[in-house]
Amino acid sequence: GWFIFKWTKELAGILGGLFALTLYAFDPNILGHNHFVTTDIGIAGFMMISFYYFLRFVKEPIWKNVAIGGFFLAIVQLTKFSSILLFPIFGLAAIIYPLVKKIPAEQKSAFLFKLKNLGGYLGKSVVAFAISLAIVWIFYGLNFYKTPELKMAETINFYFNPNDIANVKNIYTNHALLTLNNNSFTRPLSEYFLGIAMVFKRVAGGNGAYFMEQVSSAAFPAYFPTVFALKEPLILLFFMLSAIAIALRNNIKAFVNRFKNSAKKSLWLVDLQDYIRHHIKVLSMLSFIILYSYISITGNLNIGFRHLFPILPFAYILTAKIIIDFCQKKNNYSHKFTFLSATFILSALLIINAVASYPYYMSYFNPIAGGPKNGYKYATDSNADWGQDLKRLQKFIGDYNNCFGQNLYDGCSFQFDCIKSKKTVLWSSCEKFDKITEKTKQSSIDKIRVDYFGGADIKYYIQDKYIKWWDAKRPIEPGWYAISTNFLQGSIYDTTKKDSNSYRWLKNIQPVYQVGTSIFIYYVSEADLKKLN
Repeated sequence: GWFIFKWTKELAGILGGLFALTLYAFDPNILGHNHFVTTDIGIAGFMMISFYYFLRFVKEPIWKNVAIGGFFLAIVQLTKFSSILLFPIFGLAAIIYPLVKKIPAEQKSAFLFKLKNLGGYLGKSVVAFAISLAIVWIFYGLNFYKTPELKMAETINFYFNPNDIANVKNIYTNHALLTLNNNSFTRPLSEYFLGIAMVFKRVAGGNGAYFMEQVSSAAFPAYFPTVFALKEPLILLFFMLSAIAIALRNNIKAFVNRFKNSAKKSLWLVDLQDYIRHHIKVLSMLSFIILYSYISITGNLNIGFRHLFPILPFAYILTAKIIIDFCQKKNNYSHKFTFLSATFILSALLIINAVASYPYYMSYFNPIAGGPKNGYKYATDSNADWGQDLKRLQKFIGDYNNCFGQNLYDGCSFQFDCIKSKKTVLWSSCEKFDKITEKTKQSSIDKIRVDYFGGADIKYYIQDKYIKWWDAKRPIEPGWYAISTNFLQGSIYDTTKKDSNSYRWLKNIQPVYQVGTSIFIYYVSEADLKKLN
């Protein structure tokens, strides 16, 4: 957050910095993941910091900036393997910028000046990359220096079969990794590059994912654009779309005005060079957003909006810069005041939206998708269900049993006047179970069949009430069920599963309760079983 503020402040002033910080701090998706022990927020932060310092080197190629740029490039490589995507962007910036640098008036040969500049930048870029690789080698060396050569070779052969004739890439990858592993000095790097190779292999191979009533391990081209549009707050989407529209308008207008004067048409290359030179930071960020988005959309790993986190800091920065610049450049004071006031009011509404969305930040979906409670209909996994509601399931069972385990009703239906005089349980705490009791007629939940998507110990929370369940388990039994939406949607819409091995039978039974946003409670009665049979 501090770096988002710092960088945007340098680009668009303190108002721009505060605006970008607001976009970041009150994005429910960030709030939903920033407390998890995962790499998603970390990679987003360190990518941005690495960008900041490498572009500082590009703008001012002194050795101090080379060293700092190389250091943070190493840190981001140690955070997550997908940060390898920074290298092509940084490489292009280091090649293009020296070619568009302004030529001093005293310089006699423009060609020699650009060639010398390019050589200097390439040399220092290689040094920066070498520094980052050296730091990666040190860290991996400290962690894997005792790993036996044969053990590492076994791991490499397991993931990349040297005899896989059908996939030549596996053979070449295996050979390269084993070559690094054969030398004790380069062995730490074999572990690092194995991780990178495994990431690319997983992206190519895919991962079974649910998306809008479809289940597949192949890519859904519409997955990330749709999830982005449904999981980001509408106000934030409005800001981003407005920034895109403003940027397009400004650039088209400048282009048209520039070429109205036919006498200056021959200078278009000079203008282009000036534009790149003055906007190298913005263009680098935009290039990364485009590259990363393209790889995400065309890749086969559609398991969550969190995979787009690396582009979000840049989106916040660019959005804030463009909108604040647009407002500040208004010559008419009333127009400037109107646009700044509108930006402030919408930012306040964004903050209110974030507060109102508590506590369902991780499973946040905007109103177009029906809110967090209905997001599972569009996408699951880390978009909606990461096992976050197990404690809420425990509380649901406890609250329900407190309401129905004390003979509160004496045979009457669940109505206000039925428990109004009861002192042991407040009516307000039991009212939420009204619809459940219409079907269940149960005094308590003694046993519940649970299919939970998560890593927590279910028995710790539910204890002896827990019955392990899964989609293919038969026969279907009467009683209580708690099914995670990830398993539910993935089973119902997986066309490779037979009806007898899926949860399709639950399509004919309405859930009686939704715990949090990710667990559905079903009660299967004897009458339901007869209908199913």
